[in-house]
Amino acid sequence: MDRTRVFISSVQDEFVRERSMLFDYLRQDALLGQLFEPFIFERTEAWDKSAQDVYLSQVRMCDIYIGLFGEKYGYEDAKGISPTEREYDSAAQLHKTRLIYVKRTVNRDKKETALISKIEKDVVRKSFADENELKAEVYASLIRYLEEKEILRLFPFDASFSRAAILDDIDEQKIKNFVARARIKRNFPFDESADYRTVLSHLNLVAGGKVTNAAVLLFGKRPQKFLINSSVKCCQFYGNIIEKPIPSYHIYEGDVFELIDQAVSFVMSRINAKVGDRDKSVLADVEPELPLPAVTEAIVNAVCHRDYTSNASVQVMLFKDRLEIWNPGQLPYGLTTEMLKTHHRSQPANLLLAVPMYLYGSIEQMGTGTEMIVRMCREHGLPTPEFQQSEIFQLTFWRHGAKSGRKKSVKTATENGHRSHRKINRQSAANIG
Repeated sequence: MDRTRVFISSVQDEFVRERSMLFDYLRQDALLGQLFEPFIFERTEAWDKSAQDVYLSQVRMCDIYIGLFGEKYGYEDAKGISPTEREYDSAAQLHKTRLIYVKRTVNRDKKETALISKIEKDVVRKSFADENELKAEVYASLIRYLEEKEILRLFPFDASFSRAAILDDIDEQKIKNFVARARIKRNFPFDESADYRTVLSHLNLVAGGKVTNAAVLLFGKRPQKFLINSSVKCCQFYGNIIEKPIPSYHIYEGDVFELIDQAVSFVMSRINAKVGDRDKSVLADVEPELPLPAVTEAIVNAVCHRDYTSNASVQVMLFKDRLEIWNPGQLPYGLTTEMLKTHHRSQPANLLLAVPMYLYGSIEQMGTGTEMIVRMCREHGLPTPEFQQSEIFQLTFWRHGAKSGRKKSVKTATENGHRSHRKINRQSAANIG
């Protein structure tokens, strides 16, 4: 099957990073890379043609025109028209599919404002603030395109419409709370007075009155009513292996933000803490055994990037010598456990889930979380956390005092854990108890 040609248009020097990001994303993504062939002018070879002839011929050859518009109008030819406007006009005249993304800014050139106004009369455009939002918008648009053309008849899980949930199952107050925080954290373009359906539409979580699975996970009144496996199971053991009695075992339910808060609280309330000297205000610093930001990031990753088509749940297990976080699913193609310890390209498994979590502040910066976990543990005087990929993805934090006999602990506990996890998958919700 021939790949769908995508022409990416913008003022080049204003969107250098965004153009490169989209080009690489559409080339390297496991799904989109098989279906789309992107074009940006700066990645083309030398041709014996004028620049205008090259870009206009590529517009004629493309199936989809992606236009990025921001502050600058760009270079003007003898007639006062920029290449970007000529590219858009050509795409419009040829009735190409046009996907338009406008960067939110307060300092826009007058001619760029006029061009955007002209475009808005033809097509619906989406706005974005940074690369993460742009990537999510393009992803959602291309998935919709594939469905409409019947090239792809099955959405990724997060973008798929819920089979049972409807708009009435979405909690309007949760969306207002999200908007208030996202506005502070990431300058989200809405305030609490915005209609919740408009916010959902902006986040690509609703279409034609149908809600996506991501919408249910983020803002559902009772997400587990529709997605029972989305709960998080937390348990504590006396020793270093999975065995009864279990001092504490909880199955947490709620939206993804609630799940993260509950799981983090479970861990932090059960590990050791060192109390420092009191200062003049009679307060003493409390330093938990495991760094809170690292534990939080690990649980966020497990909830955000897990495989929601699996019957297993995220599991958080606290042992005497370690903390294990089990995440059903596999690393993206090309990403290894060793690469997780250094800076790497972000490849969210559930992009429509990840971006609202980023806007909310649960994810601080995509692609740096695992690197931060390793760094913080080392700074905390702890052994380097371990990442393992088998039928599940597992992250292990080593607690203080776990250095001696560590290898033995890894072999015994991990083998027990994997056997137990296979049993858990078979027994579904009645897994540990």
